[in-house]
Amino acid sequence: MIKIFKTSKNVIINIDEYFNTVELGILNFKEGVNNYLEGNLTEFENNLKIIEVLEGKADSIIRKIENDLYIYSLIPNYASEVLNLLEKVDDIIDKVKNNLSQFDVERPFIPEEIKIDFSRLLNISVKSAENVIPAARVFFTDQNLVKDRIQKVIFYERETDKLATNIKRKVFKEMPHLKLSEKIHLRYFTLHVEEVSDAAEVVAKMLSSLVIKTRM
Repeated sequence: MIKIFKTSKNVIINIDEYFNTVELGILNFKEGVNNYLEGNLTEFENNLKIIEVLEGKADSIIRKIENDLYIYSLIPNYASEVLNLLEKVDDIIDKVKNNLSQFDVERPFIPEEIKIDFSRLLNISVKSAENVIPAARVFFTDQNLVKDRIQKVIFYERETDKLATNIKRKVFKEMPHLKLSEKIHLRYFTLHVEEVSDAAEVVAKMLSSLVIKTRM
């Protein structure tokens, strides 16, 4: 098991702050899309501003962690793997920032008939991301707990795929009043939300592999 918590208090603090920052980014994405769906555009724009700041902060923190790991030769056998893991976690906050920005730029029309489904899709996709952060945290403290948390990530990712498919089927087959361009736009933004759980799944699979490696 990685003994990072016996090596550097500074790295411990930075990793913890990093995960806190990503979690706040995920939360603001969820609130932002829900505010968009409800027509609360002032609150939506505030969510976007916050998530942009958080994404920049996460990038800054990960550079500090990288610097400490290499300068002080911390966990030399696994430094590259740990940094790769943190970069994949960073992909999640990058994804939610970019996707929320697309809502701001393109302002998609979400019909009333699918708003509830779209909100459910958002909540389930975000749950996958919300569960992968605790899984990444316990990787550094108690790897025996990683498996249970990963299973939740995979479960929610699969549920996200199912619901996303149902939404796209409904849009293209049951909503003839929509223009083809509107249907394609809705498919595009369904994929945006779906991508969050996909990014979480990548982290979950990497965690599973790392647990095996560090126990060998």
